[in-house]
Amino acid sequence: MSGDAVRARPLCRVLLLVSALSLLLLLLLLFLPFGFGRTAAAAEKPEVTLSASEAAKDGEITVSGSGWRPKTLLMLLLCGQNMIGGTNSCANADGRAVTTGSDGAFRQQLPVAAPPKPCPCVVHVATVTGEQAAVDEPFAVAGHPTAPLPQASGSARLSVLAGPRLEGDSGILVFFGAPPSRTLEFTVGNLGSAPVKDPVFRVGTAHGVFAPQWEEQQWRGELKPGKKALVRLDVTLPAGAHGDYEISVRHGSEVLVRQPWGVGRPWGVTVFWILLAAVVPAAVFRTGMAIVDRVRPRPDRTGPPEPPSPPPSAATLPWFAPDSAPNENSRTTKGNS
Repeated sequence: MSGDAVRARPLCRVLLLVSALSLLLLLLLLFLPFGFGRTAAAAEKPEVTLSASEAAKDGEITVSGSGWRPKTLLMLLLCGQNMIGGTNSCANADGRAVTTGSDGAFRQQLPVAAPPKPCPCVVHVATVTGEQAAVDEPFAVAGHPTAPLPQASGSARLSVLAGPRLEGDSGILVFFGAPPSRTLEFTVGNLGSAPVKDPVFRVGTAHGVFAPQWEEQQWRGELKPGKKALVRLDVTLPAGAHGDYEISVRHGSEVLVRQPWGVGRPWGVTVFWILLAAVVPAAVFRTGMAIVDRVRPRPDRTGPPEPPSPPPSAATLPWFAPDSAPNENSRTTKGNS
């Protein structure tokens, strides 16, 4: 085997080891968020709890909540008519603001004031800034009049009462460029006098300055006048989508919902190409060196063996010539004289 091939083997092993470690790190980064993604998504659903389901006017109740976004400003209102008419049916002057803690929970005292509209009443909790989220908890005001929900004249008319919010999480394939998908949830109320059965919504997705791409989705159910219902619509973006998107929902000619959606970049595609650029050249180089080592001519080992090199000769004293060493028959200069 040639010296180049011997020197190339450690380099190939180092490249393959680095590639294997990079792939292991990538799998850890992928599977750890994927395993805990559902738990985090389930904890983000906001909830509201009241200390009492009924209280008299000029009293006070405690409103507690959990599952909200951390450090988020919330508005608490006591509203009549199930808040079908919006904040115009709420006791806005007696509302309270509260900021959630780092765990997404809060606790706030709310005075029981007489809303401008009759009951049925609700305690309305909604975010003030950021992504919209709202929860309506039924509440009875003792001594406050109760009346049937109003029915507006004309045909059916839908209006958003709470939400919207995007539910769901990204799977492992989205990290590698698969289409992101979410469920858009919002509460609608029928402010008209006619029932709405199986309404058709148009869901649009817009990216940047481009116009939204619309598709129709039919919601199964019947919404009677003065009633409200939770609507869930599926939203899917193109493969490899990333950046800031806006989700819109239309019913007829009216836009009911505008919800922003920030999508992260699919870094798995970039990591894949980096690993491919590191592994493929190393594999090609190692394969080439193996081919070169296999096809190159080898020395013939079947010929006569080379004669052994002679052993090194013994060193002689420099003051003796080969035939000038003294012996017993030689005469010295003193003996001859």
